[in-house]
Amino acid sequence: MAQSPTSTIVLGVEGMTCSSCVARVEKSLNELPGVTAAVNLALHSAKVEFPSQVSPEDLVHQVEKIGYTATLPQSAPVSDEQLEGGKAGNVTLLERLIIAIVLSTPVIVLSMVPAWQFEYWQWISLLLATPVVFWCGLPFHRATFLNLRHGTLTMDTLITMGTFAAYGWSVYALFFGAAGDAHMHHSMELFAWQADPTHNIYLEAAAGVTTFLLLGRYLEDKSQRSAGAALRALAELKATEASRLVGSVEERIAAADLAVGDVFVVRPGEIIATDGVVLEGQAAVDESALTGESLPVDVSAEARVTGSTIVLDGRLVVRATEVGQNTRMAQLATLVEDAQLHKAAVQKLADRISAVFVPIVIAIAVLTILGWALTGAPLAVGFTAGIAVLVIACPCALGLATPVALMVGTGRAAQMGIIVSGPDAIESSARISTVVLDKTGTVTSGVMSVQSVEVTESEHTLALRRIAALEASSEHPIAKAIVEYVTTETSEPLPDVSAFRSVAGSGVLGVVEGVTVAVGTQDWMRENALVLSVHQEAQLAHARATGATAVLAGWDSQVRAIVSVADTIKTDSAQAIARMKKLGLEPVLLTGDHEQAAHHIAAQVGIAHVIAGASPESKVEVISALQAEGKTVAMIGDGVNDAAALAQSDLGIAMGTGTDVAIAASDITLVRGTLSAAVDAIELSRRTLRIIHGNLFWAFAYNVAAIPLAALGFLNPMLAGAAMAFSSLFVVLNSLRLRRFARN
Repeated sequence: MAQSPTSTIVLGVEGMTCSSCVARVEKSLNELPGVTAAVNLALHSAKVEFPSQVSPEDLVHQVEKIGYTATLPQSAPVSDEQLEGGKAGNVTLLERLIIAIVLSTPVIVLSMVPAWQFEYWQWISLLLATPVVFWCGLPFHRATFLNLRHGTLTMDTLITMGTFAAYGWSVYALFFGAAGDAHMHHSMELFAWQADPTHNIYLEAAAGVTTFLLLGRYLEDKSQRSAGAALRALAELKATEASRLVGSVEERIAAADLAVGDVFVVRPGEIIATDGVVLEGQAAVDESALTGESLPVDVSAEARVTGSTIVLDGRLVVRATEVGQNTRMAQLATLVEDAQLHKAAVQKLADRISAVFVPIVIAIAVLTILGWALTGAPLAVGFTAGIAVLVIACPCALGLATPVALMVGTGRAAQMGIIVSGPDAIESSARISTVVLDKTGTVTSGVMSVQSVEVTESEHTLALRRIAALEASSEHPIAKAIVEYVTTETSEPLPDVSAFRSVAGSGVLGVVEGVTVAVGTQDWMRENALVLSVHQEAQLAHARATGATAVLAGWDSQVRAIVSVADTIKTDSAQAIARMKKLGLEPVLLTGDHEQAAHHIAAQVGIAHVIAGASPESKVEVISALQAEGKTVAMIGDGVNDAAALAQSDLGIAMGTGTDVAIAASDITLVRGTLSAAVDAIELSRRTLRIIHGNLFWAFAYNVAAIPLAALGFLNPMLAGAAMAFSSLFVVLNSLRLRRFARN
């Protein structure tokens, strides 16, 4: 039976707070017949493939049925706020955090310093703490009750339990106990039975925990929301206008209005508006945005060109073959989006701990109250001990363990010229086994330079000056490299050129010092009846074998010079590759360049595994194939052509000297733009991960050790709150060790 046709839609999904939310939304959508969904927490979206018998409204209803908010895509262009997961009119985490800090600070100070506790201070604390607990902490409480509906216990559950317990007891003590007295001061007795339990309030714990955890959630959320920048950068990489040719008349129209079959004109310096085939003209086209290779491609009639690439010289008349979402650059954007959607979200260790820890804490708190009741102690004493258990179990340190270490680690990284996007990058760095490197702009500088000059003339300087005089009139990157080399070699002014002629893709011709000089390709030499000697043919073959581009020059019937121009290897590349190997990483060179150039570069820096001639699409396939072999892959690149591969990899590392698209699609960006910085990034990420694991261990160990003491009445709730603050301080101090990280 034939399968029914399917459609694809991207829903906006709000209300997700963790990876368990992602799993729940995916599971719910996939329960519909024929539906396949991939949910992205960072983009707050779900990409859904669904059959014709399922409507988009059915998908929205399915998401809303489990307590989340879903919206259909807008027809208008996606805004920056939508790409970053925000919605106009919603209260942001930052706003909640600022208000929480302002209101909770006096509550904490007054509660911890008895000398400052003036008359009725406790009622002022209640007034300040109430909006912190209920309004500022609303994201935690909403997630708690949403998770409870589905029988799931998370760290949010602990937060709600601890803060509500501390707040609820405080309200009871203020209205029905001794805490409401005008001259009330916190007692400092160690044991719960030594004082009237209703004499103490715990608003500082409720407000302080909420504020600390909002800070942690804000730091985490901020790093997550950068993911949408990759799609925005790709969307911006396009022409806005095009010169459509109607008969013999040109008209300027919006590039988006081009249709398949339309003929348009592209001049030097302009972006090609859409994919097409060249009808007339010759030009050098900068395809670095697509291929990552710095050397322009020479195109002429019948050649295919890609939208968003740039014509450097020459004029092209192009017939559009693909428009809109069918262009190659649009498909590349889809590749980036798909790779980000399907990248496995890191399941936070704190959530896994909480799933086991929460029911244990609840059981201990209940047993504590019952145990004290069985001893004949006043009910208030049992409740005080139970509250102490809940307060000390509240995961303030657990909630700070990852964000604070991440903040310090990423801050230290920034000082070293390394921008780390978030916890996924840290987590992935520890598992990396293979590092895939782009060549141009990553291992090499991406800047063409003269490697060698072979001149038959006895007057070496004369030949170079004639070549540079002609090339000075060209905008080609190779021509610029030659002119720069010659002007550095000699201080003499270049001679004048007359009768200058340039043929895109072939070379230039002109009269210099009374001699007709040709500079360009081997075919250009033949066209101008300039002959290569046997020795020169050998020199030409050698230059090509090293991956260099050979520029020939000649006059008076003979080729007089061969100039080899190539991309230069970065000074630290070989050393960085050696450091990668010491870390147990396997380097792989993956490039769109040809085999000879790729192997020549790889041999110089110590890379044995080389994959050449790779397109943007095949780069993604290579990454996927390595992952299918069980390898955890880091990708280092700098171009638009690397963006999808960077997103597909387990750890994407972009050179800060590269394109915005590559940077946005990556997990780590290297401002210094060197491979040494990439190794520093991996080492620092691994160190940060060890600190995070240490924080989580000690925070959990503190809870395990302190809960029995609280249950037995050896900690009053105020001291329990102080102990909780101490554990948070420990996490912060332990994280600050990352500030001393230095590269090896």
